[in-house]
Amino acid sequence: MQQCPDQAGFNICFDTGLDQRSFARTKMTQCLTEQGYIVSPDGTHEVWKPAGVSEIDGFMRVWGPLFPAKRLDLLVNDLEQQTALQAVVSWIKAKMFLGDVHSTLNPGAAFIHDDKVFFAPDQLSNRCLYYEENQDDRFNSPDLTGMDAVAFCAGVMLYQILTKTHPYPSKDIYQDMREGIFLPIHLASPDLNNKLSELIQSALFLAIQKKQKSNMPQSNNEKKSGLNILTGILELLQEFSVDTKALYIPIDAEKKAQIEKDKKAYLFKQNSITSTRRYFIRNKNAIIGFSAGFLLLLIIVLSMLRSVSMRPTTEGMAPDTVVFAYYDAFSNIDHMFMEACINGAIKSDVKAAATMFAITKVRQAYEYVSHSFLTPASVWLEQGGELPAPNVFGVTGLTVIQLSGSEAERQVVFSADYLLWLVNERFPIYRSDTLTLKPDRKNNWRITEIIRTEHY
Repeated sequence: MQQCPDQAGFNICFDTGLDQRSFARTKMTQCLTEQGYIVSPDGTHEVWKPAGVSEIDGFMRVWGPLFPAKRLDLLVNDLEQQTALQAVVSWIKAKMFLGDVHSTLNPGAAFIHDDKVFFAPDQLSNRCLYYEENQDDRFNSPDLTGMDAVAFCAGVMLYQILTKTHPYPSKDIYQDMREGIFLPIHLASPDLNNKLSELIQSALFLAIQKKQKSNMPQSNNEKKSGLNILTGILELLQEFSVDTKALYIPIDAEKKAQIEKDKKAYLFKQNSITSTRRYFIRNKNAIIGFSAGFLLLLIIVLSMLRSVSMRPTTEGMAPDTVVFAYYDAFSNIDHMFMEACINGAIKSDVKAAATMFAITKVRQAYEYVSHSFLTPASVWLEQGGELPAPNVFGVTGLTVIQLSGSEAERQVVFSADYLLWLVNERFPIYRSDTLTLKPDRKNNWRITEIIRTEHY
């Protein structure tokens, strides 16, 4: 946006950065009907309209009546503080005079001259600012409208003018605006007039979507309306318009040192919290997936530990008791306890008991009954032992004799003679086992070897 000559003199023109074909394809001709506004100090305003389009140096430029002035965003960056403050005052007044009349918020599209303010057409000026690689409007929140938007923009400009730094310097500017991530002005400029500091702080809080805690006093965090903030700013700046130095209150070295310490602590805390929160937000899906996987793994591990803790053991049992319990468990197809008795010995008995256990459960499910179809051999014998016995399984006539060793020697050998009755077999099998028992790492006696002979 600059002055450009024509036959009648000079006009203000807007360089779109587009050649003739691109200008037509992007329908930029619609901008010729867009209006701007020139607002006078007395509150009156006139409409500014583009007058035409010219091609200069291969690029299309929209031009209209001349308004010799300086852009507001350049004035805000000016080292002359009083000039910049007066420009912001003029801009605030013009915005309030226009009220509900839509006009551009971008300071890069506002021009100040002798307290008169020219608001360039919105879409046209945005296109030109984009061409200038000024793509981000660093003075406005995309979530605010009306006087709240005006107050926020004024607050950002005043913050930059009075502290010489922008409140949102990072690339995540809009996210910072929404989350209230900026250095409170009482820390950025501790000697600034308290009332003005509070008003600027309130203006920046307008963009916060969620209620957040701040280091500012509670009274300063109460949400004020944009109109009230703008009125308060105008009153203060007009009061100190002659001498802007009066906006600052000198502070002693001790207080300055304490404020600097508070500033560093605040920035450290804010950066830590913000970076952590945003990391979790960016990696939310991965973290949820990892957490779910970890939780599932934890449940599996706990379930396994619980299962292990509930497994039967031979804890507290003497060697001969283990032998008798082993054969009793065999008769009752208690394969889990049989497993607990074994530590290195053959597991053919365990497999046989487990197979019978599975067959029993399948038949119970198929026949819809709760009782087992098997009868332990010892029970069958007590009931008379009548033949045939198709559903009898287990050991009868068990005789156990200690052959050698002792508990003190940590090894005991037994012989076990018995009859084994199998399902659907008419006669039992005669077995003679030699069992060696030793204590395991937990000092529980277990069977480490079984040597077996059998005949019918």
